[in-house]
Amino acid sequence: MNNTVKTTFLMVLLFVLFWLVGNAIGGRSGGQIALVLAFAMNVFAYFYSDKVALAAYKAKPVSSADAPVVYRIVKKLTLKAGLPMPKIYIIPTDAANAFATGRNPSHAAVAVTAGILKILSEEELSGVLGHELAHVKHRDILTGTIVATFAGAIMFLASMARWGALFGGFSSDERDSSGGIIGLIVISIVAPLAATLIQLAISRSREYAADADGARFSGNPLYLAGALSKLEQASKVASIRNAGEATAHLFIINPLRSRSFAALFSTHPSTEERITRLRKMMGKI
Repeated sequence: MNNTVKTTFLMVLLFVLFWLVGNAIGGRSGGQIALVLAFAMNVFAYFYSDKVALAAYKAKPVSSADAPVVYRIVKKLTLKAGLPMPKIYIIPTDAANAFATGRNPSHAAVAVTAGILKILSEEELSGVLGHELAHVKHRDILTGTIVATFAGAIMFLASMARWGALFGGFSSDERDSSGGIIGLIVISIVAPLAATLIQLAISRSREYAADADGARFSGNPLYLAGALSKLEQASKVASIRNAGEATAHLFIINPLRSRSFAALFSTHPSTEERITRLRKMMGKI
């Protein structure tokens, strides 16, 4: 399935899940309240998440004089991708990683670690930066915000269900319509789990899409494939110590990989599968 089609399908599925849970727990009014609250919380994230993420990792803005290689690569890639030049940052850590952020192409930033500059060739770095610029072009921050809004609303409704079941916060009619107290408890457990799995599946789908377009921007899928192989190995040696769950999805390689219990609950596809897909692109771009 095409990654864009898959993302659209999963987002529709998330909306349907929200609608079903909202009607089962709080009716139309309960669903609307949850959506408004979740939307309000994510508006801040949409406009300020870039500043928060960059500050969290102590990223320093650099000029073309400070990082001439990175600037040269990014400028070439933006011309090919039809994007404005983003701000460039260096994260002072030996861990090898990179991420892009910003609510739209005009307010984008690309951050690379000091460690990634030490281990990748210029061609491999172009593959990584092409991947990050693909996220910018796809407006994945906007997609992530929409998804987070509905997932957050579902989790809010699930919380309402738990408290309502425990303390009798619903009328008898509302309890009957959702299958009684046991039904409310089941919904309160299953709904947020399903929302989380859909949210993570969308994140993985966007990574595949960014890999594909990043390979096209750089001109050779093997550039990014080689980079991912090196980054995977490097992540076993040094990781970003202050990486958090809220920003892990931004990075090209999951900085929390050593703490992941299953691929199903990962924000990133397996590196091996990503490399396999990139190698299959050879001769097609």
